[in-house]
Amino acid sequence: MKHDPPQHGTGGLETADVPAAPAQAAAIFGDRFPLAQQYAELLAGSGVVRGLIGPREAPRLWERHILNCAVITELIDPDSTVADVGSGAGLPGLVIAVRRPDVSVTLIEPLLRRVRWLDEVVQELGLTNVTVARGRAESLWDEVAPADVVTSRAVSALENLAVWSVPLVRPGGWWLPMKGSSVADEIEQSRDLLSSVGVTEIEVVECGVGVLDEPTIVARLAIGTPRRLGKNAAGKGTKKPGRRQSADRRPQDRRRQ
Repeated sequence: MKHDPPQHGTGGLETADVPAAPAQAAAIFGDRFPLAQQYAELLAGSGVVRGLIGPREAPRLWERHILNCAVITELIDPDSTVADVGSGAGLPGLVIAVRRPDVSVTLIEPLLRRVRWLDEVVQELGLTNVTVARGRAESLWDEVAPADVVTSRAVSALENLAVWSVPLVRPGGWWLPMKGSSVADEIEQSRDLLSSVGVTEIEVVECGVGVLDEPTIVARLAIGTPRRLGKNAAGKGTKKPGRRQSADRRPQDRRRQ
């Protein structure tokens, strides 16, 4: 299925083909499946043209991105508030909002071109449970209301994320960074810092087991009293800070901008 280029500044560039949704997509999204399909079309259309996602990612939008994000809602309680740090193309924040209309989501993104695209997508999808906030997470500590859950996907190393993200979690809330298979090593190397920012319990969870071919790996961290280490503390003690690169590459390789 080929789509005409979107009208938001495409310059006549072609969009990518939208892949057919796998069978489990309808089961995961239920009556929200048509909305998820519309989001996939926007990702493969204006999302590719405007650089939100690489064209080589389009054929695997569902398995690698949308369904990968959708299953983390297993860890989010009904009627929760969620803040998504470094939302980019809305992964996982927009996917959470599409699948769970009971959840209120704030998408946190510093880059203006991404914020504009997110605003347009929220309007086009008619999502009333989404707010887009422009800025780095650490600059919004006093601007965004503390959330029940804070998420992120492929933004940076765990230590950096802890410094940026945990102050956005309400006391007694949860931090759910989506990570790769090396998350256990990151946790082990970061235990002192995690404790310093207020993490009280740590668990590595696989979401979508029995539904996805490759379950999504999420670090589930309980937050007692969030603590701010200072906006410049991120990266201290981290030998290899995470890098955000093109979405053509593995999600774990995306660099914070």
